Amino acid sequence: MSKTDPGNYFEDFRLGQVIRHATPRTVTVGDVALYTALHGPRFALFSSDEFARSCGLGGAPVDPLIAFHIVFGKTVPDISLNAVANLGYAEGLFLRPVFPGDTLIATSEVIGLKENSNKKTGVVYVRTTGENQHGEPVLSYVRWVMVRKRDDAAEIPEQKVPDLKSAVAASDLLIPKTLDFSRYDFALAGAPHAFEDYAVGEKIDHVDGMAIEEAEHQQATRLYQNTAKVHFNQYERAKDPSGRRLVYGGVVISTAKALSFNGLQNAGLIMGINGGRHVNPYFAGGTVFAWSQVLDKALLEPGIGALRLRLVATKDRPCTDLPYKDDTGAYPPEVILDFDYWAAVPARS
Repeated sequence: MSKTDPGNYFEDFRLGQVIRHATPRTVTVGDVALYTALHGPRFALFSSDEFARSCGLGGAPVDPLIAFHIVFGKTVPDISLNAVANLGYAEGLFLRPVFPGDTLIATSEVIGLKENSNKKTGVVYVRTTGENQHGEPVLSYVRWVMVRKRDDAAEIPEQKVPDLKSAVAASDLLIPKTLDFSRYDFALAGAPHAFEDYAVGEKIDHVDGMAIEEAEHQQATRLYQNTAKVHFNQYERAKDPSGRRLVYGGVVISTAKALSFNGLQNAGLIMGINGGRHVNPYFAGGTVFAWSQVLDKALLEPGIGALRLRLVATKDRPCTDLPYKDDTGAYPPEVILDFDYWAAVPARS
């Protein structure tokens, strides 16, 4: 019997299957420093212990996307090692802050399977939960991924496409227990804009662009212990028409979120993920631009509001002259990410 693990292929999954993923990961200040070096976020709540304490927290939590990527990375050897592409996200909730020193583990349940008509691949839907060292859930999300079959002739005994919510309800968002924006320092945060200053339908061009190089995306993906072949194995990728390694979609999300600081300086704390799609492939060397649209807003409690934001990332084309979709409803080839999320923001009322 082989001692090595080639990863699961589509026919290896079963509805209701629960997978406890290997390699717990303790989050450190080194992870935070490297994440900052790779993606460039500037949100004050995650940058300064003193700023975070003024907001009622014990110190600076890690950026929620660090926790997301680490938990995601745990799932890759079991879920998407043999993936063609990661397709989307839904029903994401950040349940409690993660701080340096916390240890994260991940568990996934297979909630959907759908074989593609070519009989060579299929889509696997999983609900993943990340927990800390106390067994407390810190985040939960659904993702779906296209996975190769080992044997094209393999029969799939049971298939189902799960019925997923189009958005997380504002009433389901969880505010960190001690979070308090009553002493929020807008000057130190970088902008004066509060909950009341954003209007539903408003679009914000984040102006700046950031190129992602081969070494950077490879290093970032290794930081999250994501081992998917499409990001690293050039021998395998040479068989693909593109012949190039795909950039992990999480790198694009984090880069676009970092760019969103210019215009959303006070909306760094992600509370929920409504949906997300990597709508076109992205390869290293291109420059990422981003814009956001306010889709909805809700006052969660006095002093704390939530903005529902669509974050759109593009490659090699500034956002000022680029439509979100064309006349047929299709994404232009320059659009690489459509990410719908809720973020906490200080309110004056």
